[in-house]
Amino acid sequence: MTEHQRASSMRDVAALAGVSHQTVSRVINGHPSIRESTRQRVLAAMDQLHYRPNRAARALVTARSRTIGILSTSAAALYGPVSSINAIQDAGRAAGYFIAVAQLADLKPESIAAGLDHLLAQSVEGLIVIAPQEVVLQQLETARLDVPYVTLLGGPASVQRELTVDQVAGARAATRHLIDLGHRRIVHLSGPLEWFEAQARVHGYRSELAAAGLTPMPSPEGDWTAESGYRLGREVLGDPEVTAVFTSNDQMALGVYHAAHELGRRIPEDVSVVGFDDIAEAAHYWPPLTTVLQDFTQLGRRSVESLVTEIEGGTEPTPVTLQPDLVVRASTAPPVSVG
Repeated sequence: MTEHQRASSMRDVAALAGVSHQTVSRVINGHPSIRESTRQRVLAAMDQLHYRPNRAARALVTARSRTIGILSTSAAALYGPVSSINAIQDAGRAAGYFIAVAQLADLKPESIAAGLDHLLAQSVEGLIVIAPQEVVLQQLETARLDVPYVTLLGGPASVQRELTVDQVAGARAATRHLIDLGHRRIVHLSGPLEWFEAQARVHGYRSELAAAGLTPMPSPEGDWTAESGYRLGREVLGDPEVTAVFTSNDQMALGVYHAAHELGRRIPEDVSVVGFDDIAEAAHYWPPLTTVLQDFTQLGRRSVESLVTEIEGGTEPTPVTLQPDLVVRASTAPPVSVG
């Protein structure tokens, strides 16, 4: 290896920053005695030299891995889990932690246990669980974890380590918006009911209709995909009295758009459509999709803050529930019969 190819060392960083290599080590290990101006100078030198600390050596010196594990379901390709994982990785790096991810192949107890074992074998100091199903919560209780953890779920309020968005409130806001426009025959296409979020959105839809003195219609169950939204959309939009569809996520709403087009039902003139999540593409559907915004970035950041506080200070997290926002776009309008 030539001089130009040689990896930078801690002493190279120290020389460029004008400090001792012991100071560089203290910055890397988060020592509280380092002045902020010195820390920033060392970090800038590390960045300029593309220096990466030796993780194994650092763990030996500090007796800490400074690693947070993420246990995620096999549905990690979905918008919500992906957005949460990205936010956690950004917040973790900013807090000086490495992030290790274990994705479950399925929801069998042995698969969940294997995922936990994989992360614990990496000496993680805490866990963030993005697996919103009852079977995962049960396995967490059975595992008797000896590291702190938080869950990103839409589950029962009894979960003491939960950070979530109020799914019921989001579904109620979506349904209320359609009711206020004058719709009375509103169908909700649910997500897979093994997910807490899907259960909560069905509950919110039914509760809001009941509060308005309206009778909920059956909620066909999809699987979060546009294909299931298309298939179910073909079924429900065959009823001309249905003037509005609230889908459990934006991908399913895309499938409803496809079904409406094939059936000759215009959006929003003949049928209004509301989604959930506010994915980046929702504003570019045609017409742009009315949907419920979940702040996954804040959720990820808050989960890291909560976990790091417990890791470093021993303070157990309290449940956090963020409020969603309804984003009204052109896919909703009063039904034609109402004018």
